[in-house]
Amino acid sequence: MITAAYAQEMARYNRWQNCQLKEFFSALTTEELNRERGAFFGSILGTANHLLWGDWIWMSRFDGGEGPDGGIPESTAICADDDEWVVLRDVVDARIEGWVASLKDEALSGPFTWFSAAKQADVTKPYAQCVMHFFNHQTHHRGQIHKMLTETGSAAPVSDLVFLPQEG
Repeated sequence: MITAAYAQEMARYNRWQNCQLKEFFSALTTEELNRERGAFFGSILGTANHLLWGDWIWMSRFDGGEGPDGGIPESTAICADDDEWVVLRDVVDARIEGWVASLKDEALSGPFTWFSAAKQADVTKPYAQCVMHFFNHQTHHRGQIHKMLTETGSAAPVSDLVFLPQEG
């Protein structure tokens, strides 16, 4: 289905996308970042926070480390502002990169079980499917952020994978 190399490239893509978001966020006022925009998670910052929370909760499942407090309803408020978001985003992105660096193809062929607080039950799915969902979830919510950024008059970040800068 997928390989460890795929996950490593998606982690690089994630970092690149988030670095671009930091620049766009810093150009906006606090009011613009927090303005209710009718998105599922409300504002630009609310959606960015949910995305960060989702990455953090999945990393806690994948690597067994610390996860965020609260559930989906609290996910929009894990960072009070973009400065706090940048710091935590960097920490979680580094954790993602460390995890994929040690990921082996063989691990992706087996099952993966975790406790879902949303379902209040253990869930078992193919590991590769969980990893694909992890990266797809990022892309989905960054697309929402992209739309909201363009509504502010911002040019918004380049998101096509073909433009991912080469390593080194």
